[in-house]
Amino acid sequence: MYLDIKHMKTILIIDDHEVVRDGVKKIFDDQPGDVTFGEANTRLEALQLVRQQDWDLVVLDLSLGDQSGLEVLKEIKELRPRLPVLILSMHSEEQYARRAFKAGASGYITKDSSRTELAKAINKVATGGRYITSALAERLVFDLGRDSDRPPHQDLSDREFEVMRLIASGKTVTEIAELLSLSDKTISTYRARLLEKMGMKTNAELTHYAIRNKLVD
Repeated sequence: MYLDIKHMKTILIIDDHEVVRDGVKKIFDDQPGDVTFGEANTRLEALQLVRQQDWDLVVLDLSLGDQSGLEVLKEIKELRPRLPVLILSMHSEEQYARRAFKAGASGYITKDSSRTELAKAINKVATGGRYITSALAERLVFDLGRDSDRPPHQDLSDREFEVMRLIASGKTVTEIAELLSLSDKTISTYRARLLEKMGMKTNAELTHYAIRNKLVD
């Protein structure tokens, strides 16, 4: 797969796994031209590098240890609104793609995609386009005709959605508070709010819904 290097002189890879960062860089091994890479495995490192340098492209994971990549994405777009960001995530499109695009992402691809597919996504995003898989494109078109039937979790805020996923994965309020660096009271408020929006009363209902809709890994 040929990569259009002239549009990609500097690429920032934000992922807390070195093997993933190395895998992205390896795609460029056989390509003509030189690309400079920056690497970050935490939110603070990422934002510092975004402030310090102009990048042609950012490849961002949505899970940075205990930090939400969605929040990092929003902060990146506040700092540099025109900077294209490709999401490379272990999470399926059903879980996060819509939210990522709404937050400013230019593309979304999962980590189980082929190198050829990843190269295609990088090319598309780096040249000013938007990248989604054909499966997601079909789903989005289908959803346009059934807005009234859209699943209730799509009405949750990003933070409420994150809290729901953590509850469904078995985390307690205190554990979620620690993960998100918030108070127990704040998490309890989010929980009450999302239960109301979802029309549910218990964590068990939330968990069942999340599993049925493939919102947890």
